[in-house]
Parts: sequence; C-alpha cells; structure tokens
Amino acid sequence: MADTGNTRSAAGEAPEASRSGLQRLMRYIPLIAPLLLWSVPCWVLLYAGQHWPLPVAMTGTALFALGLVAMPLAMVRGHGRRQQDRAAIVGDTLLGGAWVLFTWSVLFGVLLRLALTVAGVGDGQDRARIVTWAVLGLTAVLLGWGYFEARRVPRVRRLDVRLPRLGPGLDGTRVVLITDTHYGPLDRARWSARVCETVNALEADLVCHTGDIADGTAERRRAQAAPLSTVRATRARVYVTGNHEYYSEAQGWVDLMDELGWEPLRNRHLLLERGGDTLVVAGVDDVTAESSGLAGHRAHLAGALQGADPDLPVLLLAHQPKFIDRAAAHGIDLQLSGHTHGGQIWPFHHLVRLDQPSVAGLSHHGARTLLYTSRGTGFWGPPFRVFAPSEITLLVLRSPQQPTSP
Repeated sequence: MADTGNTRSAAGEAPEASRSGLQRLMRYIPLIAPLLLWSVPCWVLLYAGQHWPLPVAMTGTALFALGLVAMPLAMVRGHGRRQQDRAAIVGDTLLGGAWVLFTWSVLFGVLLRLALTVAGVGDGQDRARIVTWAVLGLTAVLLGWGYFEARRVPRVRRLDVRLPRLGPGLDGTRVVLITDTHYGPLDRARWSARVCETVNALEADLVCHTGDIADGTAERRRAQAAPLSTVRATRARVYVTGNHEYYSEAQGWVDLMDELGWEPLRNRHLLLERGGDTLVVAGVDDVTAESSGLAGHRAHLAGALQGADPDLPVLLLAHQPKFIDRAAAHGIDLQLSGHTHGGQIWPFHHLVRLDQPSVAGLSHHGARTLLYTSRGTGFWGPPFRVFAPSEITLLVLRSPQQPTSP
C-alpha cells in the first residue's frame, strides 16, 4: 500500500503556506496602498511625457508628497485613540480624492492617451498634457457629484419579495430597511431627521436597521442618532449590531437604541402576526462580535431561533452578507444585510466581492434562502459615493397564495 501520510501532510501544508503568505501581504497593504494611491497619479499627470516647466513639476510633486504624508497621519489622529473629528474629515477626504484620482489616472488616462495616439492628435507632449487636464477635470466632476450623492437623503428603492412559506395573511407586509448610517465626524443630525421623515412616509409595518449606526461612541454621536426615535412602524422597529459598533463600545449603542424605542435583536427573535399568519423576525450580532471580547456578544443563529416554530417563515437581520451561508443552512427565508455600501466609490466593489457573496440587491442562496444586500443609507469615511448610490429600501413581502397587488 502507498503511504498517504506524507501526501496528506504536503496537501495540508500548501493551503497553510498560501494563507500565511496572504496574511504577510495583508500586513504591508497599509504601507503599500497610500504609496500607490499618490505616486501613480503623480507619475501619470506630471512625468509621463508632459515635460512641464520645472516650477510646475516641483509644485505638483510637492502637493502629491504632502497628500502622501498628510492622509495617513490625519486618519490615524482621526480614527485612532485620539478620535479627532477634524483630522478624520481631512484624512477621509484625502483618501476618497486619492482613490478617485488613482482610478481615473490609470483607466481613463491610459485609454484617452491611446485614443489620441490612434487619432493622430498632436505630438507626445500634447497628448500627455491633454490627458493630465482631462483626468483632473473628470476627477473634480466625480468628486463634486460624489459628495452630493453621499450627503443627499437616499432615494427609496422598492421591490416585491415573494417568500414561498409566507402565509396569505402576511401578503403585502411592508418592511423598510435602513443600514450603515455611519453618523460620524461630519455632523448629519439634519440629514438623519430627513431620513426618518422619508421612512415614516413609507408607512412600514416593520422598520429594520442592520447595523453600523455610527463611527464613535453612543454618547458622542447621540445628537445625530436621536432622530431615530421618531421613526414609526405599525408592528416593530428592530436593530442588530454591525462591525463598527464593536470599534466604539457596542453595548452603549445597544442601550441607546433601546432607549430610542428600537428593539435590539441580539440573537433573539420576535413574532409578527397579521391576518392569522405569523412571521419570525430574528437577528444576530455581527460576525465580529465574538472577537471584540464583550461578554455575551457573538453571532448565534441557533439562539436567535430558539423556541420558534420551524414551520414558520423567518426574516433574519445580519449585518454582513457573508452570514448567508449559516442562514441558508438553517433554512432562513430572507436575510437582510448591509455592510458593503455597494462599493461606495467605484470600482471598489470588486474588492468587496473578495470578502462578501453579494455587493447589492436580491440574490438566491441554497434551496429557499434569499438575501437582500442594501447599498447603505449613509457613507463611511470618504464623503463620496461614486456609481454606488445610497438607498432606503422598501421590501413588500408577497405570499404565493395571494396574487400580487399593483
């Protein structure tokens, strides 16, 4: 017989070595990313054939170097132990601006230069300077538009969701989802109030917040979160924690949401009854909760469903879409999530896909489980949304035993 022990050992060591290599690479990303974000546009816009006058080249280089140094320093002061809001605003804005400039320097700059060359426009220097001004102009337009998109009250996205196990008495149940409000360094108390007014106009039976309420402690962001107390629902207002709560005293947010009249579904459920039929509305802590070290905080789906009739349909609130594997294994009917922001600034959604099974919208998983991933109601960090609009979501639950009304 062949000795398979060494084969198994070698096979086991290969994935382990791969994971170890990836972990080592991840450690250097915070150092590599800022360098790439600032140096690549600097080269494309100033040195790739333009031959700018020396004062122009030196001034531009100095500005890029300043951004490279200022961005990480401001983000550390803003999001580290000091939690300085002004520094956070500067760091976040520089990060968003650098990402957009980097993206379009590489994509648009290369394509435009190729098109100009094929068309025979000017000489090499002329084409290079056209690319520089075009990239700067496009970046300015995208950042201006992206800022407006981030700060406006989200549009309402409406869709019907058919659940095979939903009883006819629950047909037409209106569920409003808000998530990732991320109250933070930029004061958004007025924005928060307008969001709540929009939610109230939807006349929901159930209003859900799937976490990442804010960046900062509950006491610090209380004024921005306070309008959530005005949200109305005929049946319940429910909330689950997101990963950002665990950066900022999660229990304080759970307590504040309870104080504001929301029911924190921390690995538990409630029953929504209408027309003689029942829907189980369950929630779990974020998947990062257990590593936070807070006593009693963890994502525990079995605990959330304990005591629920297994024949009843289940609506589950879980902050991150990747919880869907566990949800599908338990036969959950519909999971509502946020976390991804739809990528927030294009094309960041491609990186989000490496970590999450869905970036936005409705998707099918397993035999009967649906996942709805919201693009988020607010924004994190950089005050920009580019090709990833925010949303307030109205999901109308439909029963197969009842015809869909218009």
